[in-house]
Amino acid sequence: MINIEVLKGDITKQETDAIVNAANNELLHGGGMSASIVEAGGPEIQEQSNKIAPIPLGEAAITEGGKLPAKYVIHAASMSLGQLTEESNLRNSIRNSLLRAKESGLKSIAIPAIGTGVGQFPFEKFAEIAVEEIQNFLSQNEMERIVFVFLDDDKVAKFKRILEAKIK
Repeated sequence: MINIEVLKGDITKQETDAIVNAANNELLHGGGMSASIVEAGGPEIQEQSNKIAPIPLGEAAITEGGKLPAKYVIHAASMSLGQLTEESNLRNSIRNSLLRAKESGLKSIAIPAIGTGVGQFPFEKFAEIAVEEIQNFLSQNEMERIVFVFLDDDKVAKFKRILEAKIK
């Protein structure tokens, strides 16, 4: 049975097989969460990203985690550089992040509020989409642990409410 957790914390400190990075499709990690991940994990994350970029909007790519506790970083391209996050790109980037984890044989993943920072996507709509994609994914996969990690108590409470309403 899958263990779904919702925590207040720092995505770069999560002890999961992979963490998800809210990325742009150029995989340039110069601001927001992306910059924090590279700062914590080391320049090799950006160096590996440079070798596989650009990726299509809505796609996800995987790199090693460098010095992070997580072995991998899955970069979810929910927006183009300098643009806002759109719903279809967010949905696809979440789905493709989960697929990259499955393809890599990972059993645990930590997911932040993709697209809600620099991409300015509404948090509650993100939460609804994320829960829907998790439900679809879980019906056909064997992930053991999914951790949603947010920086503040308000987002943790909102996500838990939406999760409980949709997964019964």
